[in-house]
Amino acid sequence: MFRIVVAPSGFKECLDAEQVADAIQAGIRRVIPGSVVDAVPLIDGGEGSAKLLARATGGTLVPVAVTGPVGDPVAAHFALLDDGTAFVEMAAAAGLSLVPPSGRDPGRTTSRGVGELIRAALAAGARRIVVGCGDSGVCDGGAGALQALGARISDDAGQEVGPGGAALLRAQRVDVAGLDQRLSEVDMTVAVNPRNVLCGPDGVARRYGPQKGASAESVEVLSSAMSNWARLLDPELAELPGAGASGGLAAGLAGILGARLESRFDVFLTSTDLEQRLRTADLVITAEGAIDASTALGKIPTEVARRAKRHGKPVIALCGTIGPGADTSYEHGIDAITGILTGPVALPDAITRAPALITDATARTLRMLLLGTTLPAA
Repeated sequence: MFRIVVAPSGFKECLDAEQVADAIQAGIRRVIPGSVVDAVPLIDGGEGSAKLLARATGGTLVPVAVTGPVGDPVAAHFALLDDGTAFVEMAAAAGLSLVPPSGRDPGRTTSRGVGELIRAALAAGARRIVVGCGDSGVCDGGAGALQALGARISDDAGQEVGPGGAALLRAQRVDVAGLDQRLSEVDMTVAVNPRNVLCGPDGVARRYGPQKGASAESVEVLSSAMSNWARLLDPELAELPGAGASGGLAAGLAGILGARLESRFDVFLTSTDLEQRLRTADLVITAEGAIDASTALGKIPTEVARRAKRHGKPVIALCGTIGPGADTSYEHGIDAITGILTGPVALPDAITRAPALITDATARTLRMLLLGTTLPAA
């Protein structure tokens, strides 16, 4: 009996991973109705992770109004699990999707809402806090989050610096006397992409600043600001793997709160038993909104492919768009890439039709795969 593992990411600002998995399964059933489908919707800590984690574990999604990345109130949330763990999805409070296009300037946006979510988790009695990084619209080194938790960050005149990463260029002192005392009673882990570093030529400002709306001039300001911030926190954080996650939020939480930085896949994939599922699969299908050069830099499709290749399994990746550098994914275990669009489609229409497009693309791909099995060997 044909066994297929379906292990997708979500499509950002469109479908969560569970919805993508459902659409792929529908395509499989259309073409190979007798197959065994092992669905493993995956999260990486970014947008939508808290909702999916709460659903998957029987936890509770706790709504919280917090300060958004441009300073306006936003409706955020965290997941409270049965074992007393609170999962704080930073994107719910400071994600890029919360920043209007006209306000996309990571030199000014703040992670303050993330600190407010952490305080809410403390008030709910959390004994352990996991902060998921990803899809951020900020580059403030976690300064805003720390200020919300009671830290005071001041310049050489003793004045507290304002919101945004650019303000850290003037920061000279971090006073932790006012930190929420409950922080000392919880264990905190930050789930990160280990490839993200805080400073240097591949630092968070240069690598992700332009995606968040930073101009070339702003990128240089932010890069210098992150270097200054690392000097204040701990110079070793400048190049520590993962410290640059979510605009340097990981560095701030590690440097001031002593949070541990762990690979997001070590945090989130352990409970899925993905390795055993891959071991028994005949085919693996993964998916993400876009496959491009960044996919090989610690994204879900290549992580799934890397693990699948340990067991010699073929991997197909579905995506909304195929971007520059997508071919690099072939070097990381993905065997074939299929875009779900068959012609020009306006973005709003593509989002509305996404489930059907994914189902149709899955069916087309499997028909081609089955046809290939009928051809004589060369």
